[in-house]
Amino acid sequence: MRPETSLTRVLEPGSARRLEQGLGFTTVQQLLDHFPRTYSPHNALTGFSGLREGEYATFIARVDSTSLRRLHNRRTEVLDVTVRDISGEELNLGFFGGRQFQRQLREGAVAVFQGKVRIFRGEPTLTNPSFDVLTGPHGQDEPASTDPEVGEVLPLYPATAKTTSMFIHRCVRLVLDQVDFSTWLDPVPEAVAEQESLPSLGEAYEMVHRPATMEQPELGLRRFRFSEALLLHGLMERRRRLAGELQGVPAPARTGGLLEAFDAQLPFELTEGQRSCGELIAADLAGQHPMNRLLQGEVGSGKTLVALRAMLQVVDAGAQAVLVAPTEVLAAQHLRSLRKALGPLADQTRTGLLAESGSPGPVKLTLLTGSLSAAERRQALLDIASCEAGIVIGTHAVLGEKVQFAQLGLVVIDEQHRFGVSQRNALRERYTPTPHMLVMSATPIPRSVAMTAFGDLELTVLHGLPAGRSRIETHVVPTVLGPRWSERVWERVAEEASAGRQVFVVCPRISSQDRSQEQIQRQLRDRFGFTDDAAAVSFTTARPEGKVVWVDFRREQAVEHLTNDASVEALARHFAEHPALSKLRTGTLHGQMPAAEAAEVMGAFESGDLQVLIATTVIEVGVDVPAASLMVILDADAFGVSTLHQLRGRIGRGRTESNQCLLVTRLPTEHPSAQRLTEVAEHTDGMQLALLDLQRRREGDVLGAAQSGTASTLRLLRIVDDAEIIEVAAAHIRRLTDSDPQWQSAPALWRAVEAWRLEHTGAEDYVHQS
Repeated sequence: MRPETSLTRVLEPGSARRLEQGLGFTTVQQLLDHFPRTYSPHNALTGFSGLREGEYATFIARVDSTSLRRLHNRRTEVLDVTVRDISGEELNLGFFGGRQFQRQLREGAVAVFQGKVRIFRGEPTLTNPSFDVLTGPHGQDEPASTDPEVGEVLPLYPATAKTTSMFIHRCVRLVLDQVDFSTWLDPVPEAVAEQESLPSLGEAYEMVHRPATMEQPELGLRRFRFSEALLLHGLMERRRRLAGELQGVPAPARTGGLLEAFDAQLPFELTEGQRSCGELIAADLAGQHPMNRLLQGEVGSGKTLVALRAMLQVVDAGAQAVLVAPTEVLAAQHLRSLRKALGPLADQTRTGLLAESGSPGPVKLTLLTGSLSAAERRQALLDIASCEAGIVIGTHAVLGEKVQFAQLGLVVIDEQHRFGVSQRNALRERYTPTPHMLVMSATPIPRSVAMTAFGDLELTVLHGLPAGRSRIETHVVPTVLGPRWSERVWERVAEEASAGRQVFVVCPRISSQDRSQEQIQRQLRDRFGFTDDAAAVSFTTARPEGKVVWVDFRREQAVEHLTNDASVEALARHFAEHPALSKLRTGTLHGQMPAAEAAEVMGAFESGDLQVLIATTVIEVGVDVPAASLMVILDADAFGVSTLHQLRGRIGRGRTESNQCLLVTRLPTEHPSAQRLTEVAEHTDGMQLALLDLQRRREGDVLGAAQSGTASTLRLLRIVDDAEIIEVAAAHIRRLTDSDPQWQSAPALWRAVEAWRLEHTGAEDYVHQS
């Protein structure tokens, strides 16, 4: 029996049809790769603590009491069943047509229940859940429902309404009895399995689906996690090998060139991290094969300076460099900051290549974005094609087919997580020889994540911060505690501005129109924990001042919230009308502004003409304003940990000792998202925050499953919990490649990597879109 064997050949037609309709499984391997979500000793109770609204839950509970009642129409009977879990917690279940279930669900019976969780009167409940009785009311087996082959350990599977956990388990056992695993492709080489004390493929499936002890499932699952890590790193190794065969654009450092002149005019010393990273990158650029490096560094560590030095080395060699940013605001900011850093070495009219005398000629910087006028775009394209532009700064516009570089030597991608792998490689794949690529990320990436998502890139970590960076204090401001908390925020804004310093105020939206009434209602419901709309909530937006009234009849209190007070437009009006704030020089900035207007506002703030900048997250990266000492983030719970950490890094860049970041939230302090803000306030180490965030969000967010539109490629591997497995698997792949570049000693692994790649359409993009 092969992995692709149809289930219709090994199961009854009705069972195969149920598996296909309920779970989409049609082959033997699809069923056997559907692993239990948890295990329980046979007849032992499980807990209710993990139940979540809307999910299909499976648990083992004991029937505590039952009662039969009729609905108002007097025809329908409902059996109310109260069950208890291992901790004694109660859960109410409801069965329509309940008389037929009375005999099985008697007091004292233990059963596996499964169904969709919903909230009724503020409490979780299941309506008409499916169930399998394990023991009767006095401990005796129930022959009609109990499966005698379950054994001492009961696997509990992810299931649906039509395919219960017990049904899946019975189907899995039938298939296991018929499979000869010696005919299956095993990607784990025998020597590796022996060295890592891994069970064989067949033994692992048995341990997972038919464990004899509670310890066996973990032994079997470890083998499958290791296999996933091996396949993933095998794919990455293949990509590295292909990249290593390409011809690059050699750009050795040049004595007396632009880079040397730039270093000589720097008013400060490079940090040790900037120097060491620069040396690695310089060596790569001088090589015959294209560089493919990820530069990771904390917010404010000086990655842009490292990238600029690399671009100057490429220009010194007679080639061009391009810096690609995710937004026009950031691209314009990069243009201003590079010109400022280069000083007299930057020229807007002369060639970016070396002068004929060999002395460093001013390098021409060219901006290419989607908002340029036709004439500006035509000139930019001409500069790029003629090699007049030594360094090009742009957005996705530079990826277009009409953009033709004369000699592209280096592609720098800023904020890599905002680009898909196809976008990142668009320029490299178009040119021969292949340009070097430097991918930058200010989002801290744990080593296990970097190895999993960027295994084909050489990882370089930029350690340390430039001298003079000031300490930043972060505080959570829970406005739900009273209006005085909000008032104090605006007092702090006025105080900083009057002291000659500058303030960022970040909003999650441009205007209140960005949210529908349904979104507002859902957000408020989430904030106050209301779940029963009909019983608990009255919602209206009819008031002329645009207020939402949210009434909790259980507490007999009403809470009013402005629907638009966390938008850029509304806050600008608030500043204009506020007695103290109206005196401040205030500007607004967001991604929908014309590029020229946005550049004018940002320039005014950088020069100190504006005291307060009210903006969206367009100022998240690339903004350097030394006089900014206060960052206020409204509705901070609407942002992820990484964004909050990035925004906080926009201040503390000057000589001011007192720098504060205020995370303003309307959430109650016990809300999970408020707890996330507390973590950001307590930790300034971006790597620690990244680990905490990864543990909370799991791999679905990190690896970009939502972007890919496909199921998670990593079914079992958890890149935080399984960091040790990931590193061990990577080491085995490296050793195998070093000793046997063609993998002739591991043909099954080679075939499995190819099959894995073909099975998951777009898998390589999926892995790289994190």
